[in-house]
Amino acid sequence: MFDWVKMRDDDPTGVVRLGLFVRNAILEGRGAFGRSRSSIFQIVALFLGLAVAAESPASPEYVGKAACVDCHTEQSKAHTGSHHDLAMQPATAETVLGDFTNSVFDHHGVRSTFTRRGDEFFVKTDNAKGKLEEFEVAYVFGVYPLQQYLIPFPDGRLQALAMAWDSRPAGQGGQRWFHVYGNEEIAHDDPLHWTGPQQNWNYMCAECHSTGLRKNYDAKQDRFDTTWKEIDVSCEACHGPGSEHVAWARAGAEGGGDTALPGPGLVVSFDERRGVSWVIDVTTGNARRSEPRTTSKEIETCARCHSRRSQLSEDYVHGEALMQTHLPSLLSAPLYFPDGQIRDEVYVYGSFLQSKMHQAGVTCSDCHDPHSQQLHAPGNGVCLQCHQASSYDARKHHRHDPDQEGGSCAECHMPPRNYMVVDPRHDHSFRIPRPDRSVSMGVPNACTNCHTEENGEWAAAKTREWYGDEPGGFQSFARAFAALNSGSANVTPRLVEVMADTSQSAIARGTAVRDLQGVFSERALPDLTRALFDDEPLVRLGAVETAGLLPLPQRWQLTQHLLDDPLLAIRIEAASGLASVPLNQLEPEDQRRLQRAIQEYIATQKTTLERPEARVNLGNLYSARGDFVQAEDYYRQALAIDPLFTPATANLADMLRVQGRDDEGEALLREGLARQPQSGALHYSLGLLLVRKGESEAALSELQKAAELDPDSSRFVYVYAVALNSAGRPDEALEVAEGGLARHRSDPSLLQLVMQLRGGQ
Repeated sequence: MFDWVKMRDDDPTGVVRLGLFVRNAILEGRGAFGRSRSSIFQIVALFLGLAVAAESPASPEYVGKAACVDCHTEQSKAHTGSHHDLAMQPATAETVLGDFTNSVFDHHGVRSTFTRRGDEFFVKTDNAKGKLEEFEVAYVFGVYPLQQYLIPFPDGRLQALAMAWDSRPAGQGGQRWFHVYGNEEIAHDDPLHWTGPQQNWNYMCAECHSTGLRKNYDAKQDRFDTTWKEIDVSCEACHGPGSEHVAWARAGAEGGGDTALPGPGLVVSFDERRGVSWVIDVTTGNARRSEPRTTSKEIETCARCHSRRSQLSEDYVHGEALMQTHLPSLLSAPLYFPDGQIRDEVYVYGSFLQSKMHQAGVTCSDCHDPHSQQLHAPGNGVCLQCHQASSYDARKHHRHDPDQEGGSCAECHMPPRNYMVVDPRHDHSFRIPRPDRSVSMGVPNACTNCHTEENGEWAAAKTREWYGDEPGGFQSFARAFAALNSGSANVTPRLVEVMADTSQSAIARGTAVRDLQGVFSERALPDLTRALFDDEPLVRLGAVETAGLLPLPQRWQLTQHLLDDPLLAIRIEAASGLASVPLNQLEPEDQRRLQRAIQEYIATQKTTLERPEARVNLGNLYSARGDFVQAEDYYRQALAIDPLFTPATANLADMLRVQGRDDEGEALLREGLARQPQSGALHYSLGLLLVRKGESEAALSELQKAAELDPDSSRFVYVYAVALNSAGRPDEALEVAEGGLARHRSDPSLLQLVMQLRGGQ
């Protein structure tokens, strides 16, 4: 019935024919749409929308750095030769810094040889089977203080060699080959081996080292066809596709500045610092922003790559909130120390969010030139933009020789930590040194970074001698997180206090509510409820994760509003937690809301189907929905691409249990343990299965192995103790439970079990 409303040359938008359609429908009153006047108007609106779409301009396209140079000469000059400009390059005689003149590097019995033939570069090293094989280098990755090398594989993968070139001067220990895991042995069957998934450029690195990247992973063929608009981190990586801006600029030039184009055509305008100044208050020695920062466009643009996060979608829109396409990590162990200092390779964003600088309105470009990535001033000069020199760049403040490291603002307030052996990264939490916390919490401190011959007690005594009482500092959440990590008793009120304190950073508050998972009790429910409605997205994110502990009806009641959250990261977390809600128990509109969010969740997991984690997540989702066929398919897909991925084995075995297929589950678990005999999780799953089969002694053996192999799991210890007690061995059960409680003093289940067992004596 729609053939006659197709576009024609004299009516390109179909408006004329739309008018005829509406007139005839109204006059004749025929057909499915003719009986309702409101339906007619809906059709009109639909076609008018199509007409507008036909006339609207196409989405902006990438034009490349060359289109920017003529107008933005200074910015282009600053960018050229920067770390962004050299983030990735083809391997050529000009770009390769490493020694490929038949040089040799030995590491744990593997002798790697680096050679050059004409303009091509090769390395002979161990392959995925542990045999020596020669590979050609396709690209160089990075430039300083190290350069890595990318090896192409037939399935479209690029893999980063673990042997990297130390590009520092020889006088600083550079100009040598080294292994990025130091002296650690990484065998060919280790997940961290250079041929494995953890060193895969397409997933691990590509998005942040090139511009306009599309991963293009084909899950059916298990191969990549990854593309980019520019090989490096160029102008449009931050500013977005520039075709409309270029058109605006050209129209202005051709028309003497008179253009009909609406605005400069920028995808995102970084205007947060426009007209803003920092004025130092002479009474405090600190600066105040002339007006509050009300958006985070610039910070979240940088955070896309300068953060520890996972990707949810490849459809990044420049200027949108980070959590529309990425899921940032919170401050928990093992990524961070309890006081928020960097521990694992977490980059900058998570540290900066917990800082007083972020709270004061500082943005990245207050300190760094966004085009060269260099500081606006050398040494302490960048800090003295906002901190009065007479107050802070003085011996009375830092008590050190101004010409030595002890007089450096960054060394004290942004202590560096080395990653990949030679790459120091500064902690951006801008913290007051707290050596007393080294004594009480075991965290690092800036003082003994330099005074390596001394310890925390010495440094804490010095700071008390110089400054009197222990300094406070902005990161006052440390005590709560340290108590949680050490298994202290009664930690729940401490976490709740951090969560409820709006003077704390949002990332600290979100971490506190997320970390309630391990110590949650009913008395924390009102606080969790408030967090689920908090204005800060990171707090809602942490809260919805913890809400997964609640009974399903209560979980629906408290979290269903998050299915409509403005941010994708929160919507999908809510969908995951509510996936097992029966649709037939919901109103039609609620069914639609839940199904829409579940589809969003599925789409985010399909973004990273090359990873076993994504396939297991989909298996979990379909299992929760009762679709065991789909669930089993995804679990087995995960095992096919990574047989060592423990959650795939454990979760599939548990789903087989639900279906009454324990015999298949037992075979699966034993196969997994043959590959990974040190897996506590698999021993635990097998132990529970054997309990169900009535094989008590064999079950106890497996549960004991689980508790011994993974003592950090209070659940494994608890279940083993319960099993011992059920087997008529209460004294042994009490010993195990007390040992677990000594390690996990805040675990309510272990505490209750110990009290019960003691009462029975």
